[in-house]
Amino acid sequence: MTPSNENTVDLRSDTLTKPTAAMREAMASAEVGDDVFGEDPTVAELERRSAELLGKEAGLFVPSGTMANLLAFLSQTRPSDTLILSGESHPFNYEGGNVALVGGLMTRTIDGPLGMMSADAIQPFIMKSADHHFSQTAIISIENTTNRGGGNMYSLETIAGIRALADEHAVKLHCDGARLFNAVVASGISAADYARDMDTVCFCFSKGLGAPVGSVLTGTRAVVEEAHRFRKLLGGGMRQVGILAAAGIYALDHHIERLADDHRRAAQFREALESIPEISFPMPTPTNIVFLDVPDAETFHAEAEAGGLRLVNTGPGRFRAVFHLDVDDDGLEKAIVVCKRAAGKCSQGSAKPQPDRSN
Repeated sequence: MTPSNENTVDLRSDTLTKPTAAMREAMASAEVGDDVFGEDPTVAELERRSAELLGKEAGLFVPSGTMANLLAFLSQTRPSDTLILSGESHPFNYEGGNVALVGGLMTRTIDGPLGMMSADAIQPFIMKSADHHFSQTAIISIENTTNRGGGNMYSLETIAGIRALADEHAVKLHCDGARLFNAVVASGISAADYARDMDTVCFCFSKGLGAPVGSVLTGTRAVVEEAHRFRKLLGGGMRQVGILAAAGIYALDHHIERLADDHRRAAQFREALESIPEISFPMPTPTNIVFLDVPDAETFHAEAEAGGLRLVNTGPGRFRAVFHLDVDDDGLEKAIVVCKRAAGKCSQGSAKPQPDRSN
């Protein structure tokens, strides 16, 4: 692995951000207690505010988005049920098969543009039958924004259609909203409106919001209480975790509107490279994630790393760049210069795939 230094522009993920000085101060001064006993006031405040933002009854602070998704599934299904989700989704591709190992769930994956599903695409695969041969569909999961879909977002109309289908068949609906606030800032649609038709919604503090760790799962009090029980089972109970919750509160207060800067830089990055013959863009870039295709991934990757630019190679000839709190305009300009130089050295050879560890 190539070591980073102060001159490196790291666009591998928005999980790479460091807490700001002001966020560290908030963490250092946080009032804490034992959250397993329900006595950490900062955690309680973060959970209350998160639920309120999304228009839900309750919230649960957890270590990661992976755990938040798993808790949503565990608390609304039983082993042998089926989970419907996009074949491009994070829970299907990057969460270690936990829905199978821990949840005992079947998965039915759906194709769709930009990692999104429609009610029409889902409908043929919903199973509700008295025949004991069949696994019953229990829950549908969408991702907003979509990771492998280039940071694109669902429309409210599409979500409403999926909600109507779920209601018709008594199926639950979950949203993996790891980057939900990127969708909020880009679209002007409130988090509560995006969450309105969902039974459960989670979002991450450790991506675009710039906190060091943590996610929140929101839903009804009954579902969140069940999720709390599963959090304990999975080892997710934390003690004086108000130190981390304080970072989340700071992020909600100071780091939502600034996501527009990440979106602007992503758009400028793309615009500056669109005229380069060796670089093409396979999908739209409405938020902070840019996918780019090159003819020679091995050369491009080596040249980018040598120039102090870090990207994720997500497959043959394809790279992902994610703009975030720690990349300023100088970093943007350097990324553009390095990509132009790397593209110029690409030959028309075959691309060498690298491991995809996208988050």
